[in-house]
Amino acid sequence: MSQKGPNVERNILVFSVWAVLGFFGLGCFLEGLARDLFALSALGVGVIVTAFVAHIVINGIFATGFTPGEAALGIGAYGLLGLVFIVGAVGGEMTMTDYYSGLLLFGVLAAGFLSYLLTRHGMRTAFSQFHIKSATAQEARK
Repeated sequence: MSQKGPNVERNILVFSVWAVLGFFGLGCFLEGLARDLFALSALGVGVIVTAFVAHIVINGIFATGFTPGEAALGIGAYGLLGLVFIVGAVGGEMTMTDYYSGLLLFGVLAAGFLSYLLTRHGMRTAFSQFHIKSATAQEARK
């Protein structure tokens, strides 16, 4: 095993948080959609937000940020869920509760993501997290 101890512990904690809170929140959200209960869907969104906050706390404890794989998974999942939501809306099979639940989920996740970027990196450097800098540009800054 090439990983050091703290990274393994951090990875296990992150996996545990998302396995418990993330899947419970997703289950509540989907059950709320199936039963047309906005309150249950909102509870699911709240539990997912709690998992995201717990992930940020774990990153703070271990003095790390999100790994590139975690960031790619999060952005990819957000995009895939958005696509599914749009296809469902175009198909016309969604109730108003489904619309409100989906909009709540995407709005809260987008606001949380922007809040994280602004508090972690500040207004000025938040944009730089989205583009790749060449190695020479990074060395010139140091």
